[in-house]
Amino acid sequence: MKIPIRRMPWDTDDAGDHERLVTREWLVTNGLGGYASGTVAGVSTRRYHGLLIAAMPAPLGRMMMLNHVSEQVRLASGSQVLLSGEERVPRLALHGAAYLSEFRLEAGLPHWTYRIGDIQIEKRLFMPRHQNTVHIIYRMVEGQETVRLKLLPSVHFRSHDAPVSAPLPATFELRSVDERFELSAGADLPALRLTTFGCRTAFTIERRHLREMLYRLEESRGYESVGDLWTPGYFRFDLSPGRDATLVASTEPWDQVLAMSPEDALASECVRRQRLLATAPRAAREGEGAEFVLAADQFLIRPMGRREDLAIAEATGDEGRTVIAGYHWFTDWGRDTMISLEGLTLSTGRTAEAGYILRTFAHHIQDGLIPNMFPEGKEEGLYHTADATLWFFHALDRYLDATNDRGTLLEILPKLIEVYDCHVRGTRFRIGMDPEDGLLRQGQEGYQLTWMDAKLGDWVVTPRRGKAVEINALWYNAIRLLERWVGDEHGASEAARFRAHADRIRQSFNDRFWNPDTGYLFDVVDGEKGNDPACRPNQLFAISLPFAVLDESRWPAVLQAAEERLLTPVGLRSLAPQDPDYKPTYHGDLRTRDAAYHQGTVWGWLIGPFIDAWLRVHPGEEARARAFLDGFQEHLGEACLGSISEVFDAEAPFTARGCCAQAWSVAEALRCWVRTATCESHN
Repeated sequence: MKIPIRRMPWDTDDAGDHERLVTREWLVTNGLGGYASGTVAGVSTRRYHGLLIAAMPAPLGRMMMLNHVSEQVRLASGSQVLLSGEERVPRLALHGAAYLSEFRLEAGLPHWTYRIGDIQIEKRLFMPRHQNTVHIIYRMVEGQETVRLKLLPSVHFRSHDAPVSAPLPATFELRSVDERFELSAGADLPALRLTTFGCRTAFTIERRHLREMLYRLEESRGYESVGDLWTPGYFRFDLSPGRDATLVASTEPWDQVLAMSPEDALASECVRRQRLLATAPRAAREGEGAEFVLAADQFLIRPMGRREDLAIAEATGDEGRTVIAGYHWFTDWGRDTMISLEGLTLSTGRTAEAGYILRTFAHHIQDGLIPNMFPEGKEEGLYHTADATLWFFHALDRYLDATNDRGTLLEILPKLIEVYDCHVRGTRFRIGMDPEDGLLRQGQEGYQLTWMDAKLGDWVVTPRRGKAVEINALWYNAIRLLERWVGDEHGASEAARFRAHADRIRQSFNDRFWNPDTGYLFDVVDGEKGNDPACRPNQLFAISLPFAVLDESRWPAVLQAAEERLLTPVGLRSLAPQDPDYKPTYHGDLRTRDAAYHQGTVWGWLIGPFIDAWLRVHPGEEARARAFLDGFQEHLGEACLGSISEVFDAEAPFTARGCCAQAWSVAEALRCWVRTATCESHN
């Protein structure tokens, strides 16, 4: 089994062309929702770029604790080289490009290699699992002379969602005991603990207010883009062959920070990653498949902010788990979690964690709904979703197919029957069955209840109120699953009502959703403006789900429409270009972006249902289906290296937009990668 390495060579002759260095990002996570992230150049272009974003219990949520480290090397000759500087001075901030010879991800972890004459220095960064701690390690891999390394950390102490213009804390207090340093800014905020490992280490107090740092990506997205940082001073090390220098930053107690040496902590993290690959299916242990597996690991977290969930899980013998929907700004979303569950857990051999997630969300069912999302720093979820609960049925089915865990089914089944009854009677947000045809309708003024959920103020961009096509495909699939599960556990007579209802839905769906004028399905029927003929990818779920509601004779026509109008190398457009509301790009301020979010913008995760539907129409042609993933293999070298973005422009060159690492994008690419592997690649 080969450890995957993704290289980004950098010719120092190209040092004048910095665009790749500031548009390629890296991401390291800690399994709690905390992370470290930045650009290859070290320049922070987002409010979310930092070296330690700690996941703290509610009400704090994720906190930006260590924003940046400026790096300077003093050679034996006395000359000084700046590897990374301050963002307010672009020339200095990018000065290290003249010395960068390579950036690479090794088993998903970032490595920078700098060449300074005969000296080659390598920098590595990692976060120990389930710790709000980051290690930055420097090593001289070529050269004989000893150099002096100077590191200047800068901080803000703010919510990672807060604008960069948010004021700094009124005061910072620095304490030092035995080369351990604690930086605090009041009792309501966590303290940042800093320590060093290396030769001839020292710290010099030199308090400075670093003003007017520019975050250019925030500026392009219409947000506050200039802010201040503060530094307490700088660390110094001697760096020579065979002697690493390490800066450790953490919000954890000192005994946990110092429990392992940096070398042992890194070795442990490397072993953990090797085990992830060894557990994965054979098709995903090397190459791009292995990169997908390591990317998937970033989204599976222990919900550090929700102590009640953790307590309940532990009391029942589980471990609290959930899914971060995307980095950097998403929390855990019910819909995204259920869509992603198969790819992130079952396609990686992590079935126990799938069970933890399902049982955690089952605990939160209210009025027949699972939460749509858990806001940052909150214990309670929000429930405004019409499809997340139906995706829960699908995720549970995939889990049972992989594990045959009848115990979990028996535990959850009464709640699923309650979900069905609530939907039949009608529940929150006017989600409920239409007694006239058995189909599911939804829609309440001011709410966005389907996955096409862009909303700005009171403006719901794609309300889709009425009977949405994918909602009813999921509704049918869920009831067929209930029919099977109830029949298996309680007998055919108990399952009869579900069978009768599913039969009725199938008839109504095929009568109501087929549009003979276009040769594909309506996106919404009985909507506010009647039946919506927009060509969207939602209709594919009528084919792709295990229980396909659409009559088989109509599958080829729907697939053809999607392939011709919606398919791109990196997913499917959310609206066909022929539609007058189509938007070809996703950029600009929030209002402009939201107007395009589901009106043409390409979504990577939709490649999953497309491939499922394609293989229904072309059974046994997995090798041809694998070709639909080619664009994602190339994309692993763009945007967030080693991961897959949330969305893309709808036209070539299909520029990556939105979150630079998105759970369901990675999950569906990985799931389809494993599914379309040749027989020789499977276990």
